This record gives sequence, structure tokens and C-alpha cells, in this order.
Amino acid sequence: MDGGKFLLQLLKIVAGFVLALIASGLFLAWGFFQAAHPGENPVAFGAMIGTGLVAASVAGAAAMLPAGIAIAIAEFARLKGIVFHLAAGGGIAFLIWTLGPEAGAETGAGGVRPGSVVALAAGFFAGLVYWIIAGRTSGCWLQRPIDPRSV
Repeated sequence: MDGGKFLLQLLKIVAGFVLALIASGLFLAWGFFQAAHPGENPVAFGAMIGTGLVAASVAGAAAMLPAGIAIAIAEFARLKGIVFHLAAGGGIAFLIWTLGPEAGAETGAGGVRPGSVVALAAGFFAGLVYWIIAGRTSGCWLQRPIDPRSV
């Protein structure tokens, strides 16, 4: 194990997780407020940013454990592909949305809660941001196994 690469990867993991949550929260808030430009309505734009940051902190509290498990799997299995990270982000968002406080509420078409597609999209977006920052280098700190043919 390379200690320097491990420390750098830990910093990327934390930064990637935080920025993925912020991106997801802002994505959800932008859809709710539909604020296009700060020059048009600066109060609505400020409310959108504030709501996005609050949504990011709430989502971070709910997603910490499942995201930590997904990150550990990606690191130890050296899963660097974008598909795993997008699927993990979408799956975690859908799981949190499905198991949310109103899970027993009425369901829409196909037996899923209304807004599930938006939750999936926010999760996919978070997975993409995480992959860009830390996921592309998952497991870079692990030593490569020695190839017996090279000895």
C-alpha cells in the first residue's frame, strides 16, 4: 500500500462525496424553483442556492452509510468504471426516496412514488460528480498483485 496515494485518495473521496451531495441538492432545488438566472430574480436564485445546500446536508445524512459501503466496495475491488458509480448513486437515491418518511403514501404509475424519476436523476448526477473527482482512481493506492509469470 502506498501511503501517499492512500491519503490523496481519502481526500478525493471526502471532497467527491461532499461535492456530489451539493450537486445533487442544487439539481433538486433548481428543478423546484426553476430559477434561470440571478439577474432575473435574485431572491429566488438565493433561495434556490440555500435550499440546495440544505437538501445536500439532509441527503448526506441519509446517504452516508450506503454511500460509504459503495465507496469501500469500489475502492477494494478497484471499480473505476462510470457505470458502477452512476448505478450506485441512482440506487442509493432511489433507496432513500423509497424508504422516506412518506413511504406508505399513494403511489403513481407502476407502483412507485411520484418523484422517483427525479430522485434517480439526482442520484445519477451525484454518482457522475463523485466519479469525476474520486471514482476514476478507485483503488489506486492498493498494491498490484505479483504476476507469477513475471517471476
